Amino acid sequence: MLLSEQAYKKIDRELAKFPADQKQSAVMAALAIAQDEKGWLAPEVLQDVADYLGMTAIAVQEVATFYNMYNTKPVGKYKISVCTNLPCVLSGGEKAAHYLKQKLGIDYKETTSDGQFTLIEGECMGACGDAPVMLVNNKRMCSFMSNEKVDALVEELKK
Repeated sequence: MLLSEQAYKKIDRELAKFPADQKQSAVMAALAIAQDEKGWLAPEVLQDVADYLGMTAIAVQEVATFYNMYNTKPVGKYKISVCTNLPCVLSGGEKAAHYLKQKLGIDYKETTSDGQFTLIEGECMGACGDAPVMLVNNKRMCSFMSNEKVDALVEELKK
């Protein structure tokens, strides 16, 4: 077993939400729990989740690689997803992304040399009225991301 006892207990709580013969229904939650603990989903972690849920490794990998909230490669301590869908782009998203790229010295799918930040393009985050929108570590939504707000976010995360 690769995960902590607490992680398996969390997965068990997710499993309890589904019929016993439908364990695979908890795969997305199990992957999120594993990623929260490990930082990313290495092949052996995907295999461990598959074994725990009674699924094939390829079925778990298909889920992990389909959704961009799962990291199948190492990422920085802070993964910043920038919404690049049309409403955000039309409302300054491209400008905000360009500013953030310059500030961090990286492009999309890259990590800063200190391992602190990874930048990725994100799909619609359902907050078009708050554009431009960024998401930190899949959990924290940041809205109306002006240059000043980008500066404040980066400085806060560096602390």
